[in-house]
Amino acid sequence: MSLFIGQHGASNTNRCLPSDSRLPGRRGCAWPNLLLVILTALVYMICPLALRGQSEVDEYRLKAAFLFHFAQFVEWPSNPAKAPDGGFIFCVVGEDPFHGDLEGTVQGKSVSGKTIRVRHIKQPQDTKECDVVFVDRNQSGRIREFIAAVSDGPVLTVGDSDDFLRQGGMIRFCTEDRKVRFEVNQEAAEKANLKVSSRLLLLAKSVIGRSGGR
Repeated sequence: MSLFIGQHGASNTNRCLPSDSRLPGRRGCAWPNLLLVILTALVYMICPLALRGQSEVDEYRLKAAFLFHFAQFVEWPSNPAKAPDGGFIFCVVGEDPFHGDLEGTVQGKSVSGKTIRVRHIKQPQDTKECDVVFVDRNQSGRIREFIAAVSDGPVLTVGDSDDFLRQGGMIRFCTEDRKVRFEVNQEAAEKANLKVSSRLLLLAKSVIGRSGGR
């Protein structure tokens, strides 16, 4: 049974890229304690969504939780372009698809000892202070310009458009059998000097750009 319970009837539903990768069986094997804690938290948050009719609001509420956990499972180098006390910034391009749920999810939390803040941006030049940039499917025509704007720094790019990884994005949300999943472009992350934890890679639907890739 997958731990990633998805959304019924979400609009513009995306499909995962073809892949034979699956979460490996763990019988007789102890999972790392931190991973168990994260998975337990995710199941607690996600399962209630499977018990009622779901909407795009529910979908993005779930994605907000994933975004926070993505940031926890990345090794972040120092960014000389940012002020030391600038906090950890999640940037959302365009209109807010989370309807405030991202702010609610990260309120009072931190990444790498830095307090999280959320910014809503409209132009590529607004990405200067961003650590994570989220480009939702309604902004799919602007993926390349925002990825190009952060290409010289350690910035995690996340989106949910069909071709997000092919355009150089690092993590893409997708759906499979009405479950929210995600794919990782490890090559793009490494180019940005970001190291994605092997624990997160294990949970991905597919990982491209890695040794013996899948």
